[in-house]
Amino acid sequence: MITWLGALMTVLLLKNLLKVRCGVLTAETEHVDVATLEKLEQQGIDCEPKASTIRIIQDKYLQKVHFSRHGIPLPEFMEINNLEETKRAGELYGYPLMIKGKRLAYDGRGNAVAKSEGELSSAIDVLGGFGRGLYVEKWAPFIKELAVIVARGRDNSILCYPVVETIHKENICHIVKAPADVPWRIRKLANDVAYKAISSLEGAGVFAVELFLTRDGQILLNEVAPRPHNSGHHTIESCYTSQFEQHLRAVVGLPLGDPSMKTPAAIMYNLLGEDEGEPGFKVAHQLIARALEIPGATAHWYDKPEMRRQRKMGHITLVGPSVGVLEARQKSMLREEGYENRNEVAPRVGIVMGSDSDLPVMKDAARILNMFGVSTEEW
Repeated sequence: MITWLGALMTVLLLKNLLKVRCGVLTAETEHVDVATLEKLEQQGIDCEPKASTIRIIQDKYLQKVHFSRHGIPLPEFMEINNLEETKRAGELYGYPLMIKGKRLAYDGRGNAVAKSEGELSSAIDVLGGFGRGLYVEKWAPFIKELAVIVARGRDNSILCYPVVETIHKENICHIVKAPADVPWRIRKLANDVAYKAISSLEGAGVFAVELFLTRDGQILLNEVAPRPHNSGHHTIESCYTSQFEQHLRAVVGLPLGDPSMKTPAAIMYNLLGEDEGEPGFKVAHQLIARALEIPGATAHWYDKPEMRRQRKMGHITLVGPSVGVLEARQKSMLREEGYENRNEVAPRVGIVMGSDSDLPVMKDAARILNMFGVSTEEW
């Protein structure tokens, strides 16, 4: 039997799980009582991923320390316990400076940016003060945010889903584009970093690895979630094995499924609350109605009873022949412009070079294609 474990973990729950002889237990969030998970493991209950992994991941500072020890590329970071240490971090890393809470930080909550030393105190106050547990990161000059869903089986086999681009709105994932429009070498580097990160953890399941692509072509790990993730919701429609099916396969020891895409492209659009209460529900329902008029669109409504601004209420996935076509359909859905040509195809060209010496000439060719709105990729 599989039990999905939410945020509430009590001694009573522990006793109930032991009574029903739960075979495999997996958590739907990392924000759980790890001490109870450890007790369950000691009593013979199989937790996947392991309690040790949840303990590492639920504390984002411990995450950084763990991955740093395993040679994963990260933004520079340091723990802070008082204002003087924070000022020294600012002198070392420069500004803007990212200040983060160690725990219960998600969807932008628990993060604050100080643009100068004068903003440090207010940023720390916003996060609840040093008693909460804080650390700082050197600002990562990223040009895109990427993500990789990684599945790990009980036999330690690992499969990576295609690299996606995530676009955020007020620090909350808003749009996911699959596959990411980045060169092949960047996709490979992202997959390599994600694979190495998950290899360093214990236990089976699906993990989401969030990454920064920097201006100089580096891939830096941002953070990891030990569960199905917003950046992988598109897999329900776009991949042979959805992230949810894959997670269940992984934790019970079934063979991992094919993570490749069965459609050329997908865009996932998060339905975030635009208003409070009934006006917010009305806006969301109108958007779903427009989406259902568009080819390749599927709407998912989470049926949450309360509408709040920026709350994730559902998502819409579009699948089709190219990301360019899907971007046009998304604009139609959002009523940014009329969707008139349902058969339009966004061309894309791959430039294959025999050697590095061809690069100067081929760059000029790529510029000409880009002038006409044709995206290119270097191989």
